[in-house]
Amino acid sequence: MNRRAFITLLSGAAIAWPLAAHAQAPRNIPRLCFLTYDPGTLQSNRFNAFFQGLRDLGYANGQNISIDYLSAEGRGERFPALAAECLRLKADVIVVSTTPAAQAAMAASRTIPIIMIGLGDPVRTGLINSLAQPGGNVTGLSLMVPEVAAKRLGLLKEAIPDISRVLVLAYLADPIAPLQVKALEEAGGSLGVALQVHDIRSADDLPAAFETSAKEHAEALLTTAESIFAAQGARVTELAARYKLPAMYCYSTLVVDFGGLMAYDVSYPDVIRRAASYVDRILKGAKASNLPVEQPIKFEFSINLKTAKTLGLTIPPGVLAIVDKVIE
Repeated sequence: MNRRAFITLLSGAAIAWPLAAHAQAPRNIPRLCFLTYDPGTLQSNRFNAFFQGLRDLGYANGQNISIDYLSAEGRGERFPALAAECLRLKADVIVVSTTPAAQAAMAASRTIPIIMIGLGDPVRTGLINSLAQPGGNVTGLSLMVPEVAAKRLGLLKEAIPDISRVLVLAYLADPIAPLQVKALEEAGGSLGVALQVHDIRSADDLPAAFETSAKEHAEALLTTAESIFAAQGARVTELAARYKLPAMYCYSTLVVDFGGLMAYDVSYPDVIRRAASYVDRILKGAKASNLPVEQPIKFEFSINLKTAKTLGLTIPPGVLAIVDKVIE
């Protein structure tokens, strides 16, 4: 396997830690493998809160911990090879940001502790036995996204009452996506909304999905909560604007940074930061099987009124009354 293609050692330039050479890390310090879908390093800032959390707990890369950032570069089929690389590197703990990464890590080892950063539904996807007693080598934080997916569709219908056909983009290779689609179909039946589900395996699939949705007369857009839609946020929001589709997203950054219409999201930086405490407890001797999985308790509803105006939409006062963040 070509390690250079897949592995980027986190450097001080990326996250303001002291620069440390990969090969020169002391052999007696713990090793953390960060396994993610997201391309590149931390320059996207999506996981900075986690690494800041480690720094706040006293961990310094190259000094008292060694960290490898292993990216699938947007290709989920790479996770088994990357998980095998974690074993070759003799990782003491593996941190995962997506369910397929967690599944690959579990398949590679049932003993190395695996920490989840806000995965979708670890019980129904078979990663843990229960939230209170995970029972294996996986613990961390869960978002329980199927229930939240239905909430997003309900908010979209409240904001735009006349819609009856919604394009749903889902990365169905991730086992959390079918669970969300099922929840959306159940909610759509009671809301009088028909779903047009399109499986997105890479960024190349996005244009065709939007083109087909136009022919099927989709009136709005909703994405499920997989990493591809965060990594491709700029592309998704650009296509939504081109096809004049009002959209509900899973990530508030798509509203704040890319001009998407709406998002219903957890306080994601807080979730990511809290994952650092799990690493700390594991390295101090705690067992993953005994660490309860946490769920978020705070969600944020965001609306971009500039985008609403561009789309010719008037958001009902009742919806505006429950919005947490308004972009004007």
